[in-house]
Order: sequence, then C-alpha cells, then structure tokens
Amino acid sequence: MPELPEVEVTRRGIDAPLRGARVLSARLGKPLRWPLGVLPGELVGTTVGPVLRRGKYLWLPLVAHGADRLDGGLLLHLGMSGSLALLAAPPLPGAHDHFDLVTSSGTLRLNDPRRFGAVVWSPAMTAAPAAKLLQRLGPEPFDPTLTTQRFHAALQQRRTPIKTALLGGELVVGAGNIYACEALFQAGIHPGLRCDRISRPRAARLLAAVRETLSRALDLGGSTLRDFTDVHGASGAFQAEAAVYDRAGLACGRCRSAVRRMVQAQRSTYFCVVCQKR
Repeated sequence: MPELPEVEVTRRGIDAPLRGARVLSARLGKPLRWPLGVLPGELVGTTVGPVLRRGKYLWLPLVAHGADRLDGGLLLHLGMSGSLALLAAPPLPGAHDHFDLVTSSGTLRLNDPRRFGAVVWSPAMTAAPAAKLLQRLGPEPFDPTLTTQRFHAALQQRRTPIKTALLGGELVVGAGNIYACEALFQAGIHPGLRCDRISRPRAARLLAAVRETLSRALDLGGSTLRDFTDVHGASGAFQAEAAVYDRAGLACGRCRSAVRRMVQAQRSTYFCVVCQKR
C-alpha cells in the first residue's frame, strides 16, 4: 500500500502545478471509505493552496472566495491501492476512478481499485473530521524534534515487537512494511525484539536507518509493488534495491545466509537471522 515515500512523491507532484488553481467542478464515483462531507458543487470556485502531508494523508487547502463558498480543504488518503494523477485532458472515468477535482490547471483524479482510500472535506486540518483522523499519528521521521532520546523513551514504554510497533505509526510515521523491514535490517535489529529491550545506542541506529531508508525511497520515487504510480504515471523503483523485503530464501547480501520470512500482525516480515540480533 502507498506509504510515506509514495504519498510525499505524490504531494511533490501536485503541489506546484495546482497551487493557485481554481476549482471548476468535482465528481464522485463509487463510495470510498468515508463520505466526502459536502456536496461536490460546494467546492466550485475555491482556490487550491499549498499541498501538505501528514503521515500518509495529504491536505489540499481550498480557499473560499465569497460568503457562499466553503473555506477549508480536502484530506486525502490513498488507502491500500490508490494513486493520484494530474491530467491535462483526462479520459472518461474508469471503473476505479472514484474522485475527480477539475481545476484550471488540470484534473486531479483518484484511482483506487480496492476503495480503501478517502477524500474528506474539513474546515481545517485542526478541526473535525481531519483532526480526529490525524490525532493518533506519531512524529514525522525527519522532524528535528524527534531526537534519539525521545525515540528511545517511546520505545521503553512498549512491550510489543519492534516491527509491529513501527507499523503502528505512533513511534514514527511512515515506516510501512517494506521500509520497516529494510530499516531493521540496516540497523541490525531482529524484528521480533521487544521495544523496551532496545538500548539507546541501538535506538539511535534504528532511527538513523528509518530516516536513511525513507530518504532513499523518496529519491527513487517510492515503491511500486502492484498499483502505485506517481502523478505522471511513473512507477517507484525502491523495491528493486530491497535487501530483505520479498527475498525469502535468497542469500543475504551481507552474510550469504538465507533471508527468512515470518508473519507479524498479519503482515509478512523479512529478515536475516544472522545479521539481525535480538
């Protein structure tokens, strides 16, 4: 599913082209995870502001012009299989095209085969319903206030396996399944190790590995395992560099022992039993 790198790649692809664009119309297809919250026509006439990201959510500000228009924005989530495209001359919507925002700078279209994505109107990121959806998110990985001390302190409060905790998004947002596996391998930490048993030096290595892994994924346009493409239709390339993810039975690039797979919290975990210590 699209994780932080894929969502950030999407944000970068639509921010500059849409900034200052006027909304001309909006279209809803099949229902998504949550209702839009307003009639599509009420978005017409607003102007798109700077696109922001929080975790795996995108915030598309819509500035009103006139008392008869809504001032707020759209909170978007790509779900498990969604992607956004910015189209100059869009074809007729297909079966999986569930939302169109037609602007003076092109049509922003959400394609989501599994329909776990969402487009929700909110008066602000800090107001309901957006605030409720965002309130449990942990710190951003590149936030300078996320220090080793803060990260380690959060680990000490949890008795769950570190891989499971990373996927939960409360320690740090963005370390989805592929990136959690890769960061743990890079840090030399077994995915089953309990959070409260991770020392401060190992916590420092893990935080650095999370940041390095996500940064590299951003450089490569994210990962495309099935459906994700950026706003121009290009696939991500990080998966081709993965050291352990989806490599069960293949040789570890460091020690040449076989990469193993196990299931944690109903997700596949890939690791090297030699290089990653409990």
